[in-house]
Amino acid sequence: MSTVSKLSVAAKRLVLGRPFRSDTLGHTLLPKRIALPVFASDAMSSVAYAPQEIFLVLSVAGLTAYSYTIWIGLAVAVMMAVVVASYRQNVHAYPSGGGDYEVATVNLGPSAGLTVGSALLVDYVLTVAVSISSAAENFGSAIPFVEEHRVLFCVAAIIILTSVNLRGIRESGAAFAIPTYAFIFGMIVMLAWGLIQVYVLGDDVRSETADFGIKAEQGHLVGIAFVFLIARAFSSGCAALTGVEAISNGVPAFRKPKSRNAATTLLLLGSIAVVLLLGMIVLARKIGAKYVEDPAADLTGAPDGYQQKSLVAQLADAVFNGFTPGFYFVTTVTALILVLAANTAFNGFPVLGSVLAQDRYLPRQLHTRGDRLAFSNGILFLAAAAIIFVVAFGAQVTALIQLYIVGVFVSFTLSQIGMVRHWTRHLKTETDPSARSRMYRSRIINSIGLMMTGSVLIIVLITKFLAGAWIAIVAMVSIFVLMRMIHRHYASVQEELDDDDYEIVLPSRTHSVVLVSKLHLPTRRALAYARATRPDVLEAITVNVDDGDTRRLVAEWEDSDVTVPLKVIASPYREITRPVVEYVRRVRRESPRDVITVFIPEYVVGHWWEQILHNQSALRLKGRLLFEPGVMVTSVPWQLTSSDRRKNRDGVYPAPGDARRGMVPTENLRGPRST
Repeated sequence: MSTVSKLSVAAKRLVLGRPFRSDTLGHTLLPKRIALPVFASDAMSSVAYAPQEIFLVLSVAGLTAYSYTIWIGLAVAVMMAVVVASYRQNVHAYPSGGGDYEVATVNLGPSAGLTVGSALLVDYVLTVAVSISSAAENFGSAIPFVEEHRVLFCVAAIIILTSVNLRGIRESGAAFAIPTYAFIFGMIVMLAWGLIQVYVLGDDVRSETADFGIKAEQGHLVGIAFVFLIARAFSSGCAALTGVEAISNGVPAFRKPKSRNAATTLLLLGSIAVVLLLGMIVLARKIGAKYVEDPAADLTGAPDGYQQKSLVAQLADAVFNGFTPGFYFVTTVTALILVLAANTAFNGFPVLGSVLAQDRYLPRQLHTRGDRLAFSNGILFLAAAAIIFVVAFGAQVTALIQLYIVGVFVSFTLSQIGMVRHWTRHLKTETDPSARSRMYRSRIINSIGLMMTGSVLIIVLITKFLAGAWIAIVAMVSIFVLMRMIHRHYASVQEELDDDDYEIVLPSRTHSVVLVSKLHLPTRRALAYARATRPDVLEAITVNVDDGDTRRLVAEWEDSDVTVPLKVIASPYREITRPVVEYVRRVRRESPRDVITVFIPEYVVGHWWEQILHNQSALRLKGRLLFEPGVMVTSVPWQLTSSDRRKNRDGVYPAPGDARRGMVPTENLRGPRST
């Protein structure tokens, strides 16, 4: 093993840890207390930006529009309750981990399943981008340096999160449990103490923006235009629902009983998210908090150079007025939970990618687990895609959130349609009265979920399409088409390889060609090995790149004891690969039923820098010859002294008979030292 290889392995072990055996997969399954922060952190943390987006959208119409925040919050809370109840039916009916994709595929067909799959893949990427960008905004409220370098902070956070997830789902869950529970604790304490001050103690708790006015951009909105604004604020608030579907995709990661534990985690998720969402909106209204898109232009009465804090930071600053540790604790854990909220996508995306790859809609590499039994390739792909979105949109939450939630509501709606058909199909064959009663109840729940998620999807498409949602839709369509093409490729390959009508015809003769650059030990070994295969025709060829070298080689060949004829191939442009390929093709044309075997002598070196100096032409030549029909390529390795020393240093010794077969020079043979 070369020095570079050892360093890379050491770095990999430092980042990931020691690899896990496949039979230890059961030990990585999650109890509910760890599953909650792993799968539910996205939905819980959305309270950090979903209420903020409601306030931001309504600010367009001025302060009077803020009176609708409570009603919009209640509508979002009802949506959350309905979706959680609907997905509790999903995890019981489909516990295999396919989630919405499996539900849609089984009940609506492959096209619907692919639509859901493409929508969720895009939504998971945006979950990472939005969560990390919102974390940067919250950190920036307390630390101006982060605000000034927001994009760099986001990229670094994604890289760190990726490294943690590559260590395995259980380790990442344990690492994220403390910040997640700290966030829940901090938010509940802040909201409870704030509401107690306002409603019980009667204190005058005021936000730093309470005395500012809002310069309404469209304060004259009435009728349909105002309804459109309310609908847009509602659709932005529905960002709080993202992450619910991740639990249905991650059921296999739960401990047994998997479905029951997943359903319980869903219930906990919904309850906590609703409490935090409504608590934030109520408290923000009571203390006069405001949030606008451009503070310099939209806020009146603000001092010059005023830097707007996030809504959470405004609440914490007002509630913990005079108690700085409380403010920094809430803003810090909020930023942390927003970073960790992306972990929901880091667990959902790789699992969904694995399921799609198993069904041959994505590259098979996404189906394999890494050293730590995590789907490493899916994690890396998600990280790269999220970084692209963060950089492209400058880590601006307001810009990214317009692309957000379209995909998740597409999957919500199709999933509920699929579940309604699922229960209808089973009711036709079920005869047990108690089972039928449960199915009827489940169908009613999923039907209500269908009506509400479908309505929200329409609202989201209408209100967000021109604002940026079209980008997410284009991405979904592109992924859908790409997955269909991948599936078609795999299907055609499988059909070709399984063709029973194919008749294997033995070649009439074997024609062996040994490539020669010099008459040295590697060439002699290649000639000996080629002769041992007993071909019908054996010849050696060399490419005339330099006339002087070629003449010396021919003279040395004729004076040697080698009996194999040497052919010289002209190369006017000093190429090696093309003349050899053309010669092989010519031989094939003259004898189409012959099989041609090309033997290529290669050096095996022990140091990374030696790789640059050898074997490049052999690699290029092999790459070209592999595409030639009826041509076999055989590498004949020759281990140089550096590789032999490396081999012995690593404790690998020649096997019995290697010297007799010419595998190692006899002067390098030595056995293990006796102790």
